[in-house]
Amino acid sequence: MSPQQSTVGKPATNRRVLIGSLSGSTIEWFDFFLYATAAALIFDKQFFPNDDPLISLMLSYLSLSLTFFIRPFGGIVFSHIGDRIGRKKTLVITLSLMGGATVAIGLLPNYDQVGVLAPVLLILCRVVQGLAIGGEWGGALLLAYEYAPENRRGFFGSVPQTGITIGMLMSTVAFALVSLMPAAAFESWGWRIPFVASVVLVFVGLWIRKGLAETPAFREAKESGDVAKLPIIDTLRDHWRSVLVAVGAKVVETAPFYIFATFVVSYATGTLDMEQSVVLNAVSAGALVSTFGILLMGRLSDRLGRPAVFLGGAVLIAAFAAPFFMLLDLRMDWAVYAAVVISLGLVWPPVTATLGTLTSEIFTTRVRYTGVTLGYQVGAALAGGTAPLLATWLLARFDGAWWPIAAYLVVLAAISICAVSLSGRIVRKESAAIAARENDKVTP
Repeated sequence: MSPQQSTVGKPATNRRVLIGSLSGSTIEWFDFFLYATAAALIFDKQFFPNDDPLISLMLSYLSLSLTFFIRPFGGIVFSHIGDRIGRKKTLVITLSLMGGATVAIGLLPNYDQVGVLAPVLLILCRVVQGLAIGGEWGGALLLAYEYAPENRRGFFGSVPQTGITIGMLMSTVAFALVSLMPAAAFESWGWRIPFVASVVLVFVGLWIRKGLAETPAFREAKESGDVAKLPIIDTLRDHWRSVLVAVGAKVVETAPFYIFATFVVSYATGTLDMEQSVVLNAVSAGALVSTFGILLMGRLSDRLGRPAVFLGGAVLIAAFAAPFFMLLDLRMDWAVYAAVVISLGLVWPPVTATLGTLTSEIFTTRVRYTGVTLGYQVGAALAGGTAPLLATWLLARFDGAWWPIAAYLVVLAAISICAVSLSGRIVRKESAAIAARENDKVTP
């Protein structure tokens, strides 16, 4: 009996794996979204002061988006370690890096104290965060996916995805609480509290992951000698089409999320003059509903298949792009809640719940960490962190009109629909090419 056969399916093992995958993913995304929330609320004043508030905000969003271009490099480095040495060891490294950078951000001096050195140090810390999250996602996903029973891979793969919304929920709640402080205290030192306090969560996550073994699929590959020496080379040689599919699938998952969860904060509080607490509470409610929605969609994908659920979600995102802004423009509290909860809690979950499992299924074990990570992080770089920045620019360029932003979301949905629709044909073509090459090697 293989290691995978002897381990997969045991309830106790499955629980430990899911908790280990979810805890680390949640902590990483909590740290990550602390920055995203702070970029929308406070970093423009603390690190990028300017006479024009719009320029300050765009610089703050630029610091958020720049690190998305670092994530693919982190993905390449850590996925190489993950495919060569193991998933578990890689996850320990990435969680430690993320935690250290987050605490450092909470201790940085601001622009008034040290001038231009402040944003430089902030960006350096953000680069470290980008490198860490670049390797974390693929490892957390594969920890769940490679332990999953075959008929529950959709659900198992959706569990680490809830770390995104739980982490966002925790970061939003943390900032909502410190925002209750007097404005002067919040701007002076209150915003730093969530960043410094995150060190406690990091130690908890490391302790949980310490008790996990390497995934059965990787152990089996290592014992058989089927471990790639240069995973990135093998991936780009044998699976470059699948990488493009993964990139295409990612764009409709990432850009709408940052519009629905991050850009909405500055748009509703700045352009529409809504109360900050209302918007933050709406995002928190949306994240809570989304957490359950992701798990439900993961289960549904085990019945209907990953492509069907994903494509349904992509269509919903395109259809809701305009109504999202129409609801916000009513400038009523209930409408803000409706827009955010529907977008995050109902429209987005079918896509994010299935993304990880869908992309994992198109790569072989020997390059799976590299393949899913490369596709995910390149897609994130192209459409993730740039989304709030691009939306802010479009809003200014078109005199406050939101329709270009909605059109942008529709275009991304169309790209993802095309990519996933072609995935089956591409996988078959790549599998045939690999088989033919292997046959050539053994033929005298």
